[in-house]
Amino acid sequence: MLLDSKLIVEQLAGRWRVKDAKLIPLWEDARRTLRGFDRWSANHVPRAQNTLADALCNQAIDRVAAGGPAAVIVRPRG
Repeated sequence: MLLDSKLIVEQLAGRWRVKDAKLIPLWEDARRTLRGFDRWSANHVPRAQNTLADALCNQAIDRVAAGGPAAVIVRPRG
């Protein structure tokens, strides 16, 4: 998986600890889920190198906040 958060990449890998008590159960669930895979990887991609994904995420957040659907299909042009 590709993530724009180095913090989450490092926490999922177990290299950095989760300090926020309310996030620890979410981290534990994520780690438990990942243990179910034979292999997985998480890599950091700086937001500046992934502007399209960042824009799509912001559109989704705005759409859901306005009461719209949580998911839509976006097909690349071309």
